[in-house]
Amino acid sequence: MADILPTRVVGSVGEARAHDSARKHATGTALYVDDLPEPARCLHLCARGAERAHARLVRLDLARVRNAPGVVCVLTAADIPGTNDVSPIHAHDDPLLCAGEVMFWGQPLFCVAAETRAAARAAVKLAEIAYEDLPAILTVEEALAAKSFVLDDQRLGKGDAAAAIAAAPHRLSGRFRHGGQDHFYLEGQVSLAIPTEDGDVHIHCSTQHPTEVQMNVAQVLGRPANAVTVEVRRMGGGFGGKESQATQWAALAALAAVKTGRPAKFRLDRDDDMVMTGKRHDFIIDWQVGFDDTGRISGVDFVQSARAGFSADLSGAIADRAMFHADNAYYLEHAGILSHRCRTHTVSNTAFRGFGGPQGMLGIEEAIDAIARHLRRDPLDIRKANFYGKGERDVTPYHMKVEDCIVSELVGELERSSDYRARRQAIVAANAGNDIVKRGIALTPVKFGISFTTSHLNQAGALVHIYNDGSVHLNHGGTEMGQGLFQKVAQVVAEELQIDIDRIKISATHTGKVPNTSATAASSGSDMNGKAAQAAAIVLKERLIEFAARHFQVARSDVAFMPNRIRAGCQEISFDALVKLAYLDRVQLSATGFYKTPKIHYDRTMSSGRPFYYFAYGAAASEVAVDTLTGEYRVTRVDILHDAGRSLNPAIDLGQVEGGFIQGMGWLTSEELWWDGSGRLRTHAPSTYKIPTVADRPPDFRVKLQDFAENVEESIHRSKAVGEPPLMLAISVFRAISDAIAGLGDYRHLPRLDAPATPERVLAAIDEMRARTA
Repeated sequence: MADILPTRVVGSVGEARAHDSARKHATGTALYVDDLPEPARCLHLCARGAERAHARLVRLDLARVRNAPGVVCVLTAADIPGTNDVSPIHAHDDPLLCAGEVMFWGQPLFCVAAETRAAARAAVKLAEIAYEDLPAILTVEEALAAKSFVLDDQRLGKGDAAAAIAAAPHRLSGRFRHGGQDHFYLEGQVSLAIPTEDGDVHIHCSTQHPTEVQMNVAQVLGRPANAVTVEVRRMGGGFGGKESQATQWAALAALAAVKTGRPAKFRLDRDDDMVMTGKRHDFIIDWQVGFDDTGRISGVDFVQSARAGFSADLSGAIADRAMFHADNAYYLEHAGILSHRCRTHTVSNTAFRGFGGPQGMLGIEEAIDAIARHLRRDPLDIRKANFYGKGERDVTPYHMKVEDCIVSELVGELERSSDYRARRQAIVAANAGNDIVKRGIALTPVKFGISFTTSHLNQAGALVHIYNDGSVHLNHGGTEMGQGLFQKVAQVVAEELQIDIDRIKISATHTGKVPNTSATAASSGSDMNGKAAQAAAIVLKERLIEFAARHFQVARSDVAFMPNRIRAGCQEISFDALVKLAYLDRVQLSATGFYKTPKIHYDRTMSSGRPFYYFAYGAAASEVAVDTLTGEYRVTRVDILHDAGRSLNPAIDLGQVEGGFIQGMGWLTSEELWWDGSGRLRTHAPSTYKIPTVADRPPDFRVKLQDFAENVEESIHRSKAVGEPPLMLAISVFRAISDAIAGLGDYRHLPRLDAPATPERVLAAIDEMRARTA
């Protein structure tokens, strides 16, 4: 019997496959920066952080540090040959090492390079330091009172929000606070710098943005970018914390390596990492809303005040995205949004999964629940009454037309599949008979814009080689941090070349192979790098088609790529054999690919444009049980329906949805950052900062990708980004906790609950609700 030829390659687009490094992760054989064999004579670095929030450095005596056992080199601001700045936007407000004015508790003052890590850590403690204290601004409220901002205020909106609110039959207002979040990546900040010829340096760095590290390190060294090479095989998590924040530690390692001529490694201790690196921005959101008897919003006004920290970092773009997501999934005919970017004497906050979007959404969701309590309606009905429409009610506050809205269909399907109505009815009945344990349920939507809001970042490059044995080498500008990007892009190339995925070698991101990369962020990694790799594969495929047509003397239209083989007229030849023939005929078997996201533009002066290529949608229904005597609670069931378009890899996408939800749940429930009155972060270790554990996973957790709609835009295989949007599904947990507390007052009042909803805050909200309804 003749062999049955495969009809589909192994690892093609749409196939649910494990992460390319899954087995290595599980067995501990995946190599991270700290696992790489250390070069001979490798130095180890440690920095000393300031012990004031705001002060003038009047004395820094390092004599004992320099003479400490094992110390080879001590670096201060005076030792920087280039520019003492690692700002991602070149604002010259983010010094590598303090040059005189301390701006936050923990700011690096100097750095020690020693023979061992223990020697470096011991030596930094020997410095003799004197400060002159200066007034410190530590909170958003203090910054607003002092008019302390890192960037100018921004406004956007449409219509006349004030007039619409004033004319509405009902009006409500409130203030909502939510905290920040530490990235708590499993692998901390780490860089290994190896000096090469001519004062150049090669850096193995745990970073989401190799090019930014390259450019800023070059700036610090006073060298051109081509003197610095950055390589990233994988990170043990990033979540935005290794977008701009990795640069400082890479630059210090590079500076030590170039100065001493020896390899240098900087691996931050967990406590130092949490103290010295930025977090998710915490916000205060003041809101006013006017609405009619059905709950439909007439006008809304938001004032978003974000704590940027001591420098701008990425706060401008983050605060912009918070403004762009103030509507979430709701049409706002008249809306005004004012954004304050507050300077405080705390560590500079930075990118975090969602990049401001989650913070912006919390304001409108609070207002929606307030409307529901005021009208004595189910919050889901108020949400549905305000959704974006199709062909009408479809323009955002920044004047972008929403052309792909499937939120009504998603919510409707989840409402049915989760049995939401019957469960709510049962919960209300159960709460009426139980004064101790109150249950709550909420179903909330997500509409999240996909693209960098900084337009020039929406570009990507790739490099694909076919070796003459038919194996393929793949490289692109995206970085792998556990999210499965490398696997997805490899599947795109396997699909295009019609070869099994095990023929493709995934390689480390490398600035010497693909230049001028954008950060792997904004949920755009697969969209952009997948398209760039596809473009390179298409070039190679076209060259092979042209060769096959010439070699076999057939028309180009008679050449077809089939699984692991090529048909040329009536003949078939394996992919490997065709490649060998092409090589012998001197056909170029290497190609680059490039992609830039189409259609996007934004005019800041007019607060108008299309900052996003498309939107990703999702919905989650969460149920909780709250102990009203202690404020403790459990998430008992979660149902999620998420939009990944035509998924490139459903297994990886489902993992992203589950992980993103749990991370969002941690932000809104247990992860509390707390600074004392002197500006010192006190929650800087797992003992005091509580991320969700496996025990916090809902015991009934139902997650599904929608299967009725693909991306209306020409994204890579009509898929949708899935890195960030699922985090915001966890808003349903916070709203369910609020719903349970509202049950104490017969659902007539909105609980006064800020995030994170720690048991202490929940108990305070319970006591306040009881007092209000007594």
